[in-house]
Amino acid sequence: MTVFVHELRRGRLSLAIWSVAIAFMLAVCIFIYPEMSSQMGELSEMFADMGSFSQAFGMDELNFGEFMGYFGIECGNTLGIGGALFAALLGISALSKEEQGGTADLLLTHPISRARIVSEKLLSVVVRIAILDLTVILATVLSCLLINAECSVGKLALLFLAHFLLQLEIAAVTFAISAFLRGNGIFIGIGLSLLLYFLNLLSNLLEELRFLRYLTPFSYTDSGYIFKESALEVKYLIVGIILMILAVILAYRRYTTKDIK
Repeated sequence: MTVFVHELRRGRLSLAIWSVAIAFMLAVCIFIYPEMSSQMGELSEMFADMGSFSQAFGMDELNFGEFMGYFGIECGNTLGIGGALFAALLGISALSKEEQGGTADLLLTHPISRARIVSEKLLSVVVRIAILDLTVILATVLSCLLINAECSVGKLALLFLAHFLLQLEIAAVTFAISAFLRGNGIFIGIGLSLLLYFLNLLSNLLEELRFLRYLTPFSYTDSGYIFKESALEVKYLIVGIILMILAVILAYRRYTTKDIK
């Protein structure tokens, strides 16, 4: 597990920064809820009447005046964008940074196969995503307890599970892309994650673009559907899992046969 441990040590600072930053933003959103709760009723009615804007962000399906609705909109979007960016940056650099940094020769002289290198790098990505989510969950639980928020543990667990799967899917896709890169792909990772987010907004806005929901993992993190049905939207989740598996297979095939310079 030499490569795995090395990857964790190498990325511990960025993991700490992203974990603390996202957890802090969620905690702030939760802590300001009591101060805003007296105005939430009016805000909920206003957002519900904003037509396309409300549909794009799922405000037409959630009661912004209740904590769960507020959490789904405010904290859900924060975790969605932040987690997606973190996962994309992890994946897009995983297999390309050795060539970019000129350390590929050192890595490949070790008595381990390329397939094992891919496996250990992939495992390090998954572990770091899990640590990020556990940190965020802990911050959310503590913040909710401190303000005595009325929330459904089961529905929140489903929402966090959905975002964990979203991050894994984006990480898998960018991980596969990184197997084809020789240089810095940071802008590809950021661009892809933001593109997937806006595809979800478009699919919410326009009925004729609903098919886009099959292309973006943000479709199965819809807090409105999760809180209403107490379940994830399986049809979109299945497509996401298939894409995740195919991306990992592609990464293995490419990296194990790649002419690494």
